[in-house]
Amino acid sequence: MKIDLRSDTVTKPTKEMQQAMWAAEVGDDVLGDDPTVNALQEKAANLFGMEEALFCPSGTMTNQLAIRVHTQPGSDVICDKYSHIYLYEGGGIMLNALSSVKLLDGDRGRLTAKQVASAISPEHDIHSTVTRLVSLENTMNKGGGCYYDFAEIEAIKKVCNDKSIPLHLDGARLFNALVETGESAQEYGQAFDSISICLSKGLGCPVGSLLLGTHEVIKKARRFRKVMGGGWRQAGFLAAAGIYALDHHVERLKEDHARARAIGQMFKHLPEVEEIFPVDTNIVIIRLAEAISEIDYVNKLAQKDILAVTFGKNLVRFVTHLDFTDDHLHEMSKRVRSF
Repeated sequence: MKIDLRSDTVTKPTKEMQQAMWAAEVGDDVLGDDPTVNALQEKAANLFGMEEALFCPSGTMTNQLAIRVHTQPGSDVICDKYSHIYLYEGGGIMLNALSSVKLLDGDRGRLTAKQVASAISPEHDIHSTVTRLVSLENTMNKGGGCYYDFAEIEAIKKVCNDKSIPLHLDGARLFNALVETGESAQEYGQAFDSISICLSKGLGCPVGSLLLGTHEVIKKARRFRKVMGGGWRQAGFLAAAGIYALDHHVERLKEDHARARAIGQMFKHLPEVEEIFPVDTNIVIIRLAEAISEIDYVNKLAQKDILAVTFGKNLVRFVTHLDFTDDHLHEMSKRVRSF
């Protein structure tokens, strides 16, 4: 039994999801007439109480589209130094939007309103970039799946409103946060000017993310999506998986969180493990003793058919998902004890 915890992107569609995909009515999405894509976009927009949505191949694309729409060349984006849009999107902020970044040092990647207010570029300083966007990430990947206190998000939104600066959310794993906090998608739709949500992580779809925003934001994003090569044809087969996931795979995220906490406990007393980051959702990060290479450790885990990824110096990450069951958890526990 192979235990793959490299990411929650490694899942395969369930049989029920496959059936929904093959039964989908499709058209040409570039021409705007794929009914299943249109239904997914409408469903997501209504879920968050936002005006419109755009279905895209990846979360990197939806984030980069939002940044491109909200900014201008020579402007800056305020984000955490560990944010996905900065670390893991190939320099897209600079390449696609010709914009710079203001990197802040948050609490496990979570920013405060005070930090954001202090980072906004002075309006009349010609030596400085102009702040055009603030971007948050929830849950925070590099922070071990931690999530925001919504009151802080509201405080950040007020700072942005006072300065007429849009607020974007990289919500690749937002549903993981929502099932833990009990907050609603509608509350998030009111707090942000644009939101990116991923369907191919915790929700278990094979492909796809959605960008949500106003009619104007999505109109511009649709054009830039085409420029980036993101126009696709009979994408309804993939959109059907998204509809199924939103209907059936949200509440079950709590199961992933429970198994992640069990993994945290599994490594807690191992002599080679110095620290386990707080396990808030479906991500587990362990810090190894200084003398132990994270690369060697991941390789040794792989020899036991446990797949994980390195996540920085002495850091190893595990991510639970719908294809990781209680049987896998039990088998992993046996293998770790003999590791």
